[in-house]
Amino acid sequence: MTEEKAKLIMEEISKRFEKINDLKELNDYKVEQLGKKGKITELQAGIRDAVNKKEYGMLVNKVKNHFNELYEEKMKLLEEVELKKKLESEKIDITLPSKKIRRGTKHPMTLTIEKIEDLFVSMGYDVVDGPELETDEYCFERLNLPKDHPARDMQDSFYITEDKLLRTQTSAVQARYMKSKSEPEPIRIIVPGKTYRRDDDATHAPQFGQIEGLVIDKKENNVSLADLKGTLEIFARTMLGDDLDIRFRPSYFPFTEPSYEVDVTCFKCHGKGCNLCKDTGWIEVFAAGMVHPNVLRDNGYDPEVWGGFAFGPGWDRITMFKYGIPDIRLMYQNDVRFLNQFDRKDD
Repeated sequence: MTEEKAKLIMEEISKRFEKINDLKELNDYKVEQLGKKGKITELQAGIRDAVNKKEYGMLVNKVKNHFNELYEEKMKLLEEVELKKKLESEKIDITLPSKKIRRGTKHPMTLTIEKIEDLFVSMGYDVVDGPELETDEYCFERLNLPKDHPARDMQDSFYITEDKLLRTQTSAVQARYMKSKSEPEPIRIIVPGKTYRRDDDATHAPQFGQIEGLVIDKKENNVSLADLKGTLEIFARTMLGDDLDIRFRPSYFPFTEPSYEVDVTCFKCHGKGCNLCKDTGWIEVFAAGMVHPNVLRDNGYDPEVWGGFAFGPGWDRITMFKYGIPDIRLMYQNDVRFLNQFDRKDD
């Protein structure tokens, strides 16, 4: 190959590069020149038969370098053009209305628990937790429910061993919290948590939530039934409506004396009577009472010096009342259609 022929080849290469307008065409031309059967590749193979191998090799390298330089320039230019086209076609019009972004929602029971905790923390209560796998001692015996006590029949339980069971009430944390004190001291706590009993229907579930409340103070500070009633009125009106009334009905619980079932006026009919309240005008919400002296004594508090009250609403029932949920099982099925209804600001 002569110097003149090399010059003609380079001119031809330059003219071809001027006509290339896209990356695909550029890549095809590279294969045409540098592929296994490419023109420049064939020139390189011809060095074996050249009379002056050194001169021939220098001319072939000159052609190849010329091609590579033009290729890099063209590649850079076409990539910039492609990028501009892409940016132009994909640019966002910020004046268009935005699309609603799907987001997760809090479970209705979570909304209820958070509101209850905020309320009681604002009243000076501490939020306390305890084990769900409980001993018979703390779940029953330290709450004035000795073995073979008939009231245990009301709490059909899931026993793991003869002595250990899934707790039937968060009241067990009462005893644990009192026993954790090296010296008796005032207590003001709520204990939200899961509890377990052998129930399963539209208003009961094998797993349900309970929020135990406990207030203990020296008797000289006069913690009375009036304080309990005032506390529960604030709770009921905050959670279910400002226009509710509250009433106490005498009842029996082993860990309180006196004991009460606590009702609120039906928030649907406002006391007139409807299908929700079974035409009574009232709905049962709480179990409550003054802490039994035996419970105080068994957990390190002298009932002659200390007294207080306890209460235990179920957060499942509060959630059902607050959001008008007809079946407790809906809250445990994780049906997205049900949960999406709570994608809103909670009032």
